[in-house]
Amino acid sequence: MSSPVWSLRLAKEDFKFSVAHFTLFGPQAAEPLHGHNYRLSLTVAGRQLDDAGLLVGAARVKELARALCAELDDRILLPTESPWLAIRQADGSVECEYAERHYRFPAAEVLLLPLANTSMELLARFAWERLAGGPELAGLDSLAVEIAETAGQSCRYSAPLTDRAGDPATR
Repeated sequence: MSSPVWSLRLAKEDFKFSVAHFTLFGPQAAEPLHGHNYRLSLTVAGRQLDDAGLLVGAARVKELARALCAELDDRILLPTESPWLAIRQADGSVECEYAERHYRFPAAEVLLLPLANTSMELLARFAWERLAGGPELAGLDSLAVEIAETAGQSCRYSAPLTDRAGDPATR
């Protein structure tokens, strides 16, 4: 018989960020540039509570989620790993070319992400990677991050948290 698992879901009202982006569907098809008011939620799970009966220090995890949302908020997201997008930075601006489209944005308003696309799926994985790396989640078994794009449309990325040896982290 396996041991019980506790899970804690955090989906605070201020876990949100507004961005402009366009999803790429291939070398010649993409959405127009548009915006979303994304919502982030996360779930941590583990098999042990600490001496105080807590799964995790929720206050610190909430700080990390809010910091990530603040970093993304009010930015234009561009994926630097796309084979179909050409991005150049010069003179305080970011220029982007996709097929016949040409964009020029103030550099301070752009966030270049190491992704192939700014899809909900890859944004959820990006957020997971950013949140999973900290010591705040040491000892937990898994982390799931959900990015909601609109009401009724979201993507959840879930993976085990592992230590440096690749085994599930233990307390």
